[in-house]
Amino acid sequence: MDIDTVRTTASDEAAERRREQRGWYFYDWACSVYSTSVLTVFLGPYLTSVAKRAADADGYVHPLGIPVRAGSFFAYSVSLSVIVAVLVMPLVGAAADRSGRKKPLLGVAAYVGAAATTGMFFLGGDRYLLGGALLIVANAAQSVAMMLCNSYLPQIAPPEERDAVSSRGWAFGYAAGSLVLVVDLVLYLAHDSFGVSESMAVRICLASAGLWWGGFTLIPLLRLRDRPAETRKATARTDGTARTAPGFRQLAATVRDMRRHPLTLAFLLAYLIYNDGIQTVISQASVYGSEELGLSQSTLIGAVLLVQVLAVAGALGMGRLARTYGAKRTILGSLAAWTLTLGAGYFLPAGAPVGFFLLAAAIGLVLGGSQALSRSLFSHLVPPGKEAEYFSAYEMSDRGMSWLGPLLFGVTYQLTGSYRDAIISLVVFFVVGFLLLVRVPVRQAIRDAGNPVPERI
Repeated sequence: MDIDTVRTTASDEAAERRREQRGWYFYDWACSVYSTSVLTVFLGPYLTSVAKRAADADGYVHPLGIPVRAGSFFAYSVSLSVIVAVLVMPLVGAAADRSGRKKPLLGVAAYVGAAATTGMFFLGGDRYLLGGALLIVANAAQSVAMMLCNSYLPQIAPPEERDAVSSRGWAFGYAAGSLVLVVDLVLYLAHDSFGVSESMAVRICLASAGLWWGGFTLIPLLRLRDRPAETRKATARTDGTARTAPGFRQLAATVRDMRRHPLTLAFLLAYLIYNDGIQTVISQASVYGSEELGLSQSTLIGAVLLVQVLAVAGALGMGRLARTYGAKRTILGSLAAWTLTLGAGYFLPAGAPVGFFLLAAAIGLVLGGSQALSRSLFSHLVPPGKEAEYFSAYEMSDRGMSWLGPLLFGVTYQLTGSYRDAIISLVVFFVVGFLLLVRVPVRQAIRDAGNPVPERI
């Protein structure tokens, strides 16, 4: 083969890789609208109001005969969706790695989630059970689909490109969330001008997120390609567990296999802890703003939008920093920034929206980069041929294990009666996560996983 042929082949491979990467970005673009508009902004208050309409005189609804306070129904539905996702993800991840056919599984999970989200248009009256069922299906499907999407990262980007590719994916997602949220807020705040009720406006916002999710999922499905499961010998079980182990057995088998890579497991533990802090800040910031600082709903929604917009710049900016300083050091810097941000939040004066917007800006700038670089760094620590299986554990850390933070936040408030004490208590997650991540020798972890070590990591 002459040198011109080699150059042509390399050029063709690079072009195909960029084409796949652009398609991969669009799954973040497709599904992030669900996370922003549905979960973060509209569904919680709306489903709670539907449940309250269905409640008895004591304020309880009775799904399957179980008495549940109407105000807790949304939270319980989210929790149940996490349990379903934790059961399903290891099974789907192992199946994807064994067969090498991730794309059909990604398509099924994405369209099940999109269909359930679109079906939220029918949440009128007192149909709280329908809302809970659709939420459970959509949330679990989104977790499964995101796990499969993440597992493509080691296959579509060589080591030196992963930080940038992962950061662009997050940036695409936050950009889509910002764009659709602006349109949703126009419809919601000016619903009378459009001749629809407030309830109908919310239902349109919910359903449109499902249509957006399903429509843009076509792009990654057209551009991503499956790889043959060529390394099955390398990925065969060495612990005597059957390949077809169902449910919890598959999850246990995955964890046992990860114990053969203790440094990968050490990174996952650090990520579990600091990500718990990140997720708790995101979920409880609006409570802190409304209850402690006395801010209006419009101010809080505006802050959510600001976070989305600045997270785009933050993801791209931290991706550039990682090229110079490496992903690990950049993540450590972001954890220090999270700690300083919480410290500043503790001293915010009540009734001062400008300070809260500055806090939201700081969160936005570190949020996207923290998550994007964690994803790309973990991709280096996954043994070849086990991408989906290991990313199922990563996704469970991301979505299924983030309960200690809310528990600490709630207990601190219960003991002190102060949301300021509750918000500052979350610093412990960033400090402990920082200390654990410092101790992970990532170059050795990458070598132990059987992957090439990038020049800058």
